[in-house]
Amino acid sequence: MRNFYQEFKNFAIKGNMIDMAIGIIIGTAFNEVINTLVKKIIMPPLSLLTDDVQLSNRKYVLREASEGVEEVAIGYGEMFEVLIDFLIIAFTIFVVIKGINRFKSKSEDPENKEVVTPKNIEILSNLERLMQEQNEILKSKEK
Repeated sequence: MRNFYQEFKNFAIKGNMIDMAIGIIIGTAFNEVINTLVKKIIMPPLSLLTDDVQLSNRKYVLREASEGVEEVAIGYGEMFEVLIDFLIIAFTIFVVIKGINRFKSKSEDPENKEVVTPKNIEILSNLERLMQEQNEILKSKEK
């Protein structure tokens, strides 16, 4: 049990848990922004294009409501809204990750002087260069 506690403490102190919590909070807030964007900005013009039919209210009724019995329906309009939400969020995440990867590849390029290269990448680059020089020397001796 002590080992488990120590492991959890290391996890929390190293920032993984804090980073994860911040990501979840920002993701939740971003989800609310996208929901509002879809419901209040994107869907109203779409309903105008479809003669004021609210897509979120669109459904396929399996059983009509009657005395004491609730209606059973498949709400495909809501699914359409959620799909739009998902596509916007997925596209946004794709753009952000693409930007991060571009910056990361710049920082890992030892030739690029704009961004500080991490020491481990710089050392590996130097080793690679030295090995290439050594191979050229060995090849020239063989001839």
